[in-house]
Amino acid sequence: MPESLDTCPPEFFRLGMYSWTLQTYLRLKADGFPCELTGSCPTEGIIFAGRSAFPETMQPGTRQLMVVHQGDKTRHPYAQLHIVQNLQDEILVRALPLWESYYMRHWPQPGLIPRNPARGDRFENIAYFGREENLAPELRESSWQDQLNSLGLRWHIRSNPNSWQDYSEVDAILAVRKFARQTDYDWKPATKLYQAWHAGVPAILGQESAYRSERKSQLDYLEVTTPEEAILALKRLQKDRELRRAMIENGRVCAQETQPEKLVAQWRTFLADVAVPAYDRWCTSSNLTRKIFLMRRDLAIKTKGMRKGLQRARNSVGIRTRIRSALAKARGV
Repeated sequence: MPESLDTCPPEFFRLGMYSWTLQTYLRLKADGFPCELTGSCPTEGIIFAGRSAFPETMQPGTRQLMVVHQGDKTRHPYAQLHIVQNLQDEILVRALPLWESYYMRHWPQPGLIPRNPARGDRFENIAYFGREENLAPELRESSWQDQLNSLGLRWHIRSNPNSWQDYSEVDAILAVRKFARQTDYDWKPATKLYQAWHAGVPAILGQESAYRSERKSQLDYLEVTTPEEAILALKRLQKDRELRRAMIENGRVCAQETQPEKLVAQWRTFLADVAVPAYDRWCTSSNLTRKIFLMRRDLAIKTKGMRKGLQRARNSVGIRTRIRSALAKARGV
């Protein structure tokens, strides 16, 4: 396993466990923070890992503090601390005392290649970076490509992870998971917005809570909720050179918030002020206190499962009732 970011190939950071766990380790290590990367679970200490790295049934020992990066997965049943990547994540918004959770911004893409300054004011290449299945269906149709061609624009879907860091020939990004209002995606990070800021390109994005949480100015990005709005946003950027310049300059300022050195400082603060005290409390707690904590977690998980089961049952009853009503109407009853 590489011991520095300089020796890491870009593809190392395409998966969440590397993008979060490995990158966090390498950046903290480079800053002189005492931490270790291990392939097996230590018997004691503060253990940070992605959600999928901890088995579902794993419970912390008397000298283990489990800190889980939740990502876009469900919370771990027994981890004492959770890290989430969206300020609107349910676990934060509901402020459940049993589920101690903290928000951390996502790391920027290592090795990111910004837009080539030699492109000047050219506005030709519009790109989406990410897995194609996560792109709104309307933007995958040939008719969308035809619309952009008619505007003198070229549409690029960068679905190959090996190209995700290269913005050198890109003039704007467009990323929409679904064209609809109030599509929160409250478990997703604002990564695509961060990348656009760091790359020096304007962003056109869907209505997502992570983007809105970061938005301080209309220059941060253009929000769209329909394909028609996306076309209007592209036309606006195409015609307004000064708007593009203003958005790029604003992005440079916004990018300072996710510079690695700033995020390293936030991680140091979290570990020193939150994780270490939590570890000390756990280690010095009585066996009864730790047992009660785990039992309460068990109960919370079971209760949540029961609520989901009841909701599915209600939905099923509602569907059957509507079917019977429709059949009765069809028969003229």
